[in-house]
Amino acid sequence: MKVEITLNTVFVFVIFYTAIAGDPDILTDFVVPNNTTLDASNFTFTGMRQLVGGEYPTNFTSLKVSMNELPTLNGQSVSYAVLEFPVGAINPVHIHPRASELMFLVSGTLQVGFVDTSNKLFQQSLTIGDIFVFPKGLVHFQYNNDTTEPALAISAFGSANAGTQSIPTSVFNTSIFEGILDASFHSKRATIRKIEDGLKA
Repeated sequence: MKVEITLNTVFVFVIFYTAIAGDPDILTDFVVPNNTTLDASNFTFTGMRQLVGGEYPTNFTSLKVSMNELPTLNGQSVSYAVLEFPVGAINPVHIHPRASELMFLVSGTLQVGFVDTSNKLFQQSLTIGDIFVFPKGLVHFQYNNDTTEPALAISAFGSANAGTQSIPTSVFNTSIFEGILDASFHSKRATIRKIEDGLKA
């Protein structure tokens, strides 16, 4: 009987904890950065001004506004990124460990997709005005396969610090022993080294 009550308690706690997972709630209107006298400028981010009338980048570019760029986002459970895709540009496979991503396509077209935990691929071709959601923590990508037009998207995240982990870099550009990579990918050492060298170029 005591074991049953303990298991029920643990089960309820796990459900409750899962339901509140995410950015922690704050007990004030906002979190004041250390040694700061607050005014409206602390709630204003001007880093996106460079997009207005600016040159389009030659490589994929992500301009972010998270709590790292705007400290008063701490505790607000929201952040943004503006994603610029020149012709043929790709945002390689990656995850956001702490947030879902809701992407709005402002111009151009994009091929997007994510893979769920059963290894099912969900992919879509987006045109201007489309919105696509990438669930929290799942591997996903975006690709501009248009041969003439760049693309621009705005992404919202359900965290002030969603985090980004590039799968190729995390796997091949770290200190994971090559023998483990050989076995994991059923590949020869020379193949693994070729991939590693390509990522360093």
